[in-house]
Amino acid sequence: DWLMRSLFAYDLVGFQSEADVAHFSRYVGTETGADILGEHEFRAFGKTLQVQAFPIGIDVDEFIGLGEAPEAQEMHTQMRDEYSRRRLLLGVERLDYSKGLPQRLNAFRQLLQAYPENLGSATLIQIAAPSRESVDAYAALRQELESLCGAINGNFGELDWMPVRYIHRNVARKRLPGLYRAASVALVTPLRDGMNLVAKEFVAAQDPADPGVLVLSRFAGAAEQMRDALLVNPYDTTRTAETIQRALQMPLEERQRRHQALLAGIREQDVHWWRKRFLAALAAVPAP
Repeated sequence: DWLMRSLFAYDLVGFQSEADVAHFSRYVGTETGADILGEHEFRAFGKTLQVQAFPIGIDVDEFIGLGEAPEAQEMHTQMRDEYSRRRLLLGVERLDYSKGLPQRLNAFRQLLQAYPENLGSATLIQIAAPSRESVDAYAALRQELESLCGAINGNFGELDWMPVRYIHRNVARKRLPGLYRAASVALVTPLRDGMNLVAKEFVAAQDPADPGVLVLSRFAGAAEQMRDALLVNPYDTTRTAETIQRALQMPLEERQRRHQALLAGIREQDVHWWRKRFLAALAAVPAP
């Protein structure tokens, strides 16, 4: 009740996805007794509220420019040289239970079990930036991830190859484009996410002539816009492993086609589009 009253203090509330708008609208209609004035327009607690989906984007040109800076170029060269005989898979997020990291590692383990041709080659670099370190649930999650990484490396690793590189610290944003560009596959597989801009940054950082493949959770808000990614249900680790294998084996022509479509989409609906659309909608709200 407190949360709903707080939201109805506003004229316009923006959500990241149409799915979120639908969930909110259904809740308001069934739980608050609000009057439905029109599509996504409600009146309750003596207030009128409009809700719309405004999926946030990135500044594509700014991020591409960041990838041309010395820090990103140095990172790309370093990763290319160090992993010249490997296929890199990459995950970048903060350490959080919503990100589906245990499920991702289990899917990667199933990939190595089901497709042994990846042994000695496929390497997952998982960056999990520290988050809420003092909360017991997050400490337990960190222990679970470290245990999973150790088990995978112990079961599959060789003297000259470790399948998982787990990094529990922040990586400077200036270096991220080079890391993205070096990856053959990005794993963006949260159990639930409002948007997830890592998916969009990965696409912007790719070499159009030889782009990597985005494996994206259908439960991320970005999935509504990025249909040319390979969409997965992160709870289904077996199918996720199959999809990762498909990404690793994808022909160049298909990779280029998917990347071109994804890049066009994030350019069209970038952060400037988001700003203009949100403010235009706010300006159109009738004065009380």
